[in-house]
Amino acid sequence: MTRIVFIGFLLLVSGLAQADVLVVDEVRQVERMELPKNGQRMQDIESSFGQPEQRHQAIGEPPITRWDYKDYSVYFEHELVLFSVLHPGGVIERS
Repeated sequence: MTRIVFIGFLLLVSGLAQADVLVVDEVRQVERMELPKNGQRMQDIESSFGQPEQRHQAIGEPPITRWDYKDYSVYFEHELVLFSVLHPGGVIERS
């Protein structure tokens, strides 16, 4: 019985280690990508990155708008970028 528990523990720990590596890979890749930066204006994003695949209506106060590109989304407050977010698991490059 203790062997089964020990084997289960090892499998659980090895799965967690792989997830940590995957997150580290994503962080490293984001650092290499050119994404819209906080404080840039909507018109500058569109001229630099092209038209988004989808534009969502502004919601809330202050108004928050989201533009979706292929691999990431850009969130704006009024006309300025708040942050850019990668879509889950969509961009991992293996070298």
